[in-house]
Amino acid sequence: MSVKIRLQRHGKKGKPFYWVVAADARSKRDGRYLEKIGTYNPNTNPATIDLNLDCAVKWLHNGAQPTDTAKAILSYKGALLKHHLDGGVRKGALTQEQADAKLAAWLEAKAGKVDAKKDGLSKAQADAKAKAFKAEQEVNAKRIAAAAQAEADAIAAAQAEEATTETEEEAPVAEENNEETQA
Repeated sequence: MSVKIRLQRHGKKGKPFYWVVAADARSKRDGRYLEKIGTYNPNTNPATIDLNLDCAVKWLHNGAQPTDTAKAILSYKGALLKHHLDGGVRKGALTQEQADAKLAAWLEAKAGKVDAKKDGLSKAQADAKAKAFKAEQEVNAKRIAAAAQAEADAIAAAQAEEATTETEEEAPVAEENNEETQA
């Protein structure tokens, strides 16, 4: 029986969530599986991967063939490196302590890269939020200034209109006086 390590899709439409499983190569994509190795959530940034490293390495030792995406996930989490180092230990090229030290150093460097990406993303998001807030404040200040200017213009126009109506009212009175004096 040939075994594959592959992804089994779960989740709803548009929001995929995958289980990483060891399954018979002839079974359906979401069908029967031999063992659940971990989960993969591509909806987060960076993608969330929870993997049982020892279980994955056990299946790799037994000859399971990972699919392309599963191979990328196993590589990302260090399962393929551990499988490779275990092969070196079996051949006598290095000791188990050396292999464990190499794996620990690699995992430490990988964790640093992932943390740096998370920090960069959160900083970029905070910067974008601050920039949007500043732009919104500027727009609000312009809107308030425009409203104050419009109100001042309306008051000035009302005062000018009152002044012209007062002069127009005075002018007919003067004409009436002129008519009376002529009569």
